[in-house]
Amino acid sequence: MAGHVQDRWYKVETGPNGKPVKVKTDRYGTGLRYRARYIAPDGTEKSQSFPDKQKRKAETWLSNIEADMSRGDYIDPEAGKVTFGQYAVKWMATQVTDPATRESVEMRLRLHAIPHLGKRPLASFSPTHLRLWMRTLEDAGLSPAYRRGIFAHVSTVFSAAVEDRIIRMNPCSARSVKAPRLDPRKVRPWPADRVMAMRTALPDRYRALVELAAGCGLRQGEVFGLAVEDVDFLGGVVHVQRQVKLLHNRPVFAPPKGGKERDVPLPESVAFALAGQLTRYPAKEITLPWKTLTGPPVTATLIFSSREGLSLNRNRFNHRVWKPALRAAGVPPHRDNGTHALRHFYASVLLDAGESIKALSEYLGHHDPGFTLRTYTHLMPASETRTKAAVDHVFKQEGTAADGPETAQEGS
Repeated sequence: MAGHVQDRWYKVETGPNGKPVKVKTDRYGTGLRYRARYIAPDGTEKSQSFPDKQKRKAETWLSNIEADMSRGDYIDPEAGKVTFGQYAVKWMATQVTDPATRESVEMRLRLHAIPHLGKRPLASFSPTHLRLWMRTLEDAGLSPAYRRGIFAHVSTVFSAAVEDRIIRMNPCSARSVKAPRLDPRKVRPWPADRVMAMRTALPDRYRALVELAAGCGLRQGEVFGLAVEDVDFLGGVVHVQRQVKLLHNRPVFAPPKGGKERDVPLPESVAFALAGQLTRYPAKEITLPWKTLTGPPVTATLIFSSREGLSLNRNRFNHRVWKPALRAAGVPPHRDNGTHALRHFYASVLLDAGESIKALSEYLGHHDPGFTLRTYTHLMPASETRTKAAVDHVFKQEGTAADGPETAQEGS
């Protein structure tokens, strides 16, 4: 045993006869009697104290520590005393993800995790603490999708603490702790007449935005960041290579979601709408920082801009332009009726026309065709309908459709 257990109530001295004898110390009868001491892998001395009559327990604890060190599983018992809030702040400072993503994660942890979990030491968490916390979020009226995102962030913080050898396991991984289930709601695309009604209800300078989003499947930020130089009118292609994002409510240029640039077919109707837009409202040359507020300046000749000649701010646009248009068109101002509804309309039109999931996924800029399939599979034509139509088409071509039940009976 590399460490040792010290008895702080007795010490060994040499007696008159030259033999060692146990003598009471000044601490006899007060405080914890036994102290297990060892040298940690970083070279520092660590210890743990135990009361009287628990020497065996102290020796067992020390043996477990040494076994962990020999297996490479050692965790400093003091490390887990850091609170969730302290560690989460340090964890957030080390993230190198997209700035807008970092801002969103930090906001969720700051508002919905740290106030409830922040003061508790990491090593003291049990599954019960996580279940109670999630129930608190549910009682606060947060949506399942939003709570699921917060839970994922908290679990990531605990996983990082495990990897940093601060705690032994992630309490969010316990079998009794489950992430909130998402609402089993299916995407319900707008009908064409609603799309046209919204186009009519919008101010003239923003009407072509409807054709672009509904006819090319662009996200709102990608529409706001589309420049004249990104549109190949002769080749019939839109190059989606940037979006306008908000960081601390200030605009920046950034790559499309997931950093995935893409080319999207440009229908003639959308090309005509964009051409008319540029005729009535000439594009504006706008310079914004790239990705971060202190990033290098990038200039693009944006097709859509505010009346003041600035890049469109999603918060102001949604509040001052989109929501009034919803009311004018008689559309409920529900969260499913944002500009993203135009993107769903685009997907439904392509699937109804027989476009493949793989192609649709590429046009939408999804990271995985499987995600596209899971999102829009209910919009695909039913397999039974396709099967019957295919068989009927073959037999009609062969001229056998005229053979009725009588013919079948004669041949049987």
